[in-house]
Amino acid sequence: MKKRARTVARKPVRTSAGLDLLRTKIDSVDERIQALIAERAGLAQQVAVVKGGTGSAADFYRPEREVAVLRGVISRNKGPLTDEEMVRLFREIMSACLAQEEPMKVGYLGPEGTFSQSAVYKHFGHSVRALPLGMIDEVFGEVESGAADFGVVPIENSTEGTVNHTLDMFLTSPLKICGEVEMRIRQHLLGRMAGLDKVLRVSAHPQSLAQCRGWLREFLPQAELCPASSNAEGARRARDEDGTAAIAGDAAAEVYGLAKIVADIEDRPDNTTRFLVIGRKLLKPSGHDKTSLLLSIKDTDDAGALQKLLAPLADHQVNMSRIESRPSRRRKWHYVFFVDIDGHADDAKVAPALAKLRKRAQLFRVLGSYPKAVL
Repeated sequence: MKKRARTVARKPVRTSAGLDLLRTKIDSVDERIQALIAERAGLAQQVAVVKGGTGSAADFYRPEREVAVLRGVISRNKGPLTDEEMVRLFREIMSACLAQEEPMKVGYLGPEGTFSQSAVYKHFGHSVRALPLGMIDEVFGEVESGAADFGVVPIENSTEGTVNHTLDMFLTSPLKICGEVEMRIRQHLLGRMAGLDKVLRVSAHPQSLAQCRGWLREFLPQAELCPASSNAEGARRARDEDGTAAIAGDAAAEVYGLAKIVADIEDRPDNTTRFLVIGRKLLKPSGHDKTSLLLSIKDTDDAGALQKLLAPLADHQVNMSRIESRPSRRRKWHYVFFVDIDGHADDAKVAPALAKLRKRAQLFRVLGSYPKAVL
């Protein structure tokens, strides 16, 4: 029997003519993309004219409209770029279009190089003016005074829990929650030394030290742990001090000129921090929202008082996704409750539930109804 001849697959021939043709097509696509971006920017200018106003970007910024655009981007995306990449590109286009006259000013918990700064750019794009501030209450103060249009502050970490200072600010601040940002937090050991044997001290924010507790115990058991006011401050120390390493992210490594000694040292691979966007106005529904409430009970000695207070949520099938208690600061052993529920305060099934809650509560405030984080 004759053996069949093997069919050998022929490799595609890479010719300069073929590459030139592809590059010509790419150039043509780039021209069309640029023209469409310019057209979009022109339409954004027309929207500003129709709406009137001062010409400030903050006057025309509508988070509920922006998130609807981004959800549309995700629903249309067929690849090869990921949803995250497509959303990032469109967010930057929208950011640039909005900032044609004057960029928005966004305060954040600084200094430069923190995860809070990264959260600003993830939510607003890089065409805003990011204002680093030293403390969470300074962020609230700048937004309240109008010196900043919005603020970005951390609220909770999936490993270490709630940032109580942020919660407590809502007890006295009139500001509203206008959005949320979820960021996957990748912690790196940064420094100027060549290896772990040269690390004498590790400086970082206490939250980051806690998020990397297991790794530090295993690989740097002899190193002194030095809490800092921020990861950026820890990175500055690592830049200036021999023997000091820092725990921080990519932004801090770039700002302070540090090398990654070891990447991704956080104990949990899903380590995520949630940030709140704070502003001065309540938002309209986007169709996929979250509402945050501040509540207190009328009679704390009544058995089952909290259950009775929250009963309207269950009665109207409104999902409560989070509850935290904090001292009210009115009298000892008196607490307030921060509650997150699914839906907008104006939604058909949420509004009647909140109306009943208002009657039962001693303190009732809607801190904000805002779009859920896109990605």
